[in-house]
Amino acid sequence: MASFKALVVESGDPYTALLRDVSLDELPPGEVLVQVAYSSLNYKDGLAVTGAGKVIRSFPMVPGIDFAGTVLESASPDFRPGDEVVLTGWGVGERHWGGLSQMARVKAEWLVPKPEGLSLHQTMGIGTAGFTAMLCVMALEEHGVGPEGREVLVTGAAGGVGSIALAVLAKLGYRVVAATGRPQERPYLESLGAAEVLERAVLTAPAKPLESERFAGAVDTVGGAVLAGVLPRVAYGGSVAACGNAGGAKLETTVFPFLLRGVNLLGVESVMCPRERRLRAWERLARDLPLNLLDASVQTVDLAAVPELAQQILAGQVRGRVVVDLGA
Repeated sequence: MASFKALVVESGDPYTALLRDVSLDELPPGEVLVQVAYSSLNYKDGLAVTGAGKVIRSFPMVPGIDFAGTVLESASPDFRPGDEVVLTGWGVGERHWGGLSQMARVKAEWLVPKPEGLSLHQTMGIGTAGFTAMLCVMALEEHGVGPEGREVLVTGAAGGVGSIALAVLAKLGYRVVAATGRPQERPYLESLGAAEVLERAVLTAPAKPLESERFAGAVDTVGGAVLAGVLPRVAYGGSVAACGNAGGAKLETTVFPFLLRGVNLLGVESVMCPRERRLRAWERLARDLPLNLLDASVQTVDLAAVPELAQQILAGQVRGRVVVDLGA
């Protein structure tokens, strides 16, 4: 392929994200050349494509923090032509050209083999969002939050991370409360396994330093005032896995949940996640995520649709997951 399509972001006035032809010679260095089948659209991609957040470190840049595809060339003994691979994180789409392109050249250590039981399309239906969701579930489990105890809360439950965390937790037997600012999504959240849907305003309303103990744990994808409203409601010894800041980076709370109830605030980071844990999370996703629910929560678009959808994901108007078909 002499040239291929990619979404290329250029800085300047105006900031632009344009679909154009790219040559292999323009790709950055790396041991493995991958023909990208699918990427996905994440909140961070929305920031990169629109310029609303300073996530891109150098220009020009191809955004896309994850992708799945087939190895075409490899200088690494770990991969051979024909291998199906998945990439999430490692600064791809921020510091290194990413997945919103029909071709990608990356370091071999950033890639993992496609998990058995998942198609390439399904791996991007999961993508960075689902991978992060599973890391949150694992963090809660490792801190003693199990399905036999009190209910668990998922905030931002209609979004990419929240919807997959909800579906996984429900399949594992947890009683899951889904918090959302979009009450019209109640049927969708119930279809994923929510036992109850809580309006976000309940969490953002003024709260006491300690409210009644309700939740054994929570996956918070929002941050800000939502996270501040979750912490006083967590039961003694409970844990909150925090992985997002769409609702704000500031956390205005008190120390009482931590000092008087022993609540754990667990930061979950997926970009630089070590390889062993990364492989374990993908294995768990292949086993513990109901694939029928995953397929029903995904919309598939072509590369040309990404700029408009980037605006929508920042506005909180995207339900579930968006897969970008690079062959379309």
